Amino acid sequence: AIRRIEQFIDVLSNWYVRRSRRRFWKSENDDDKLAAHTTLYRCLVTLTGLLAPLAPFMPEEMYQNLVRSVDGDAPESVHLTDYPVADRDEIDEALNRNMELVMNLASLGRAARARAGIKVRQPLAKARICVSNDAERDAVAALGEHIREELNVKELEFVESLRDDEQGCAVASDDRYSVGVVTVLTDELIAEGLARELVRRLQMMRRAAGLEISDHIAVFYYGDAALHDVFVSFADYIRQETLAVSLTKDQPPEDAHVETLHLAGKELVVGVKRTA
Repeated sequence: AIRRIEQFIDVLSNWYVRRSRRRFWKSENDDDKLAAHTTLYRCLVTLTGLLAPLAPFMPEEMYQNLVRSVDGDAPESVHLTDYPVADRDEIDEALNRNMELVMNLASLGRAARARAGIKVRQPLAKARICVSNDAERDAVAALGEHIREELNVKELEFVESLRDDEQGCAVASDDRYSVGVVTVLTDELIAEGLARELVRRLQMMRRAAGLEISDHIAVFYYGDAALHDVFVSFADYIRQETLAVSLTKDQPPEDAHVETLHLAGKELVVGVKRTA
């Protein structure tokens, strides 16, 4: 039982939560955002009941925070609730199988990237996928967005076979599937990789400045001309990912948090400041 619960927690945190981050943090309070939060809430509340007989104290604290804090009529303790029972009518076995396939292929793709020594932040043009049958190909086609985003590739291509020594392609395989990533980098892909690295550094600067997740910021920068071009070309992406209301090529103000960044051998001075 403990092993199954551990597997569930791993999938919940390292797949569902990570894949749903944009749904959680987007500004629109639409049905999609509500569904993402409701699903996570239900999973966590159910988890408190599953864990209660095995580790009584942590589930109790979770229950008090998740349930009792918002529902005064709920039982006083998780240990006074009924043990969770699965509703088989709500289980979509086909979707479970297909998503497990997608997770497996994404894992192989990350292994292929690691074999090539290319970080996931660096976009690539294509991933080549070899599956066992037409049904699996249809499943990947329907859920391919998750694989593309996980592997940070522009396109998925189905192939009949993949060789470990394929030119310009790093491959990883298990006993059923193979995934290869095309390792050729164009100038456009390199520039996009720099934009993603800039976003990562700006997120780190936000944390270093003690900003809240929901705080909007103004960004100031000066330095290498090529990095300025990245700010201009990927301005919308940078603003969206960092909650930046402005990207200004100028000296940061005195009250900004300022760091000197080194990206691809180039130097850039960047400042971030909370906006009203």
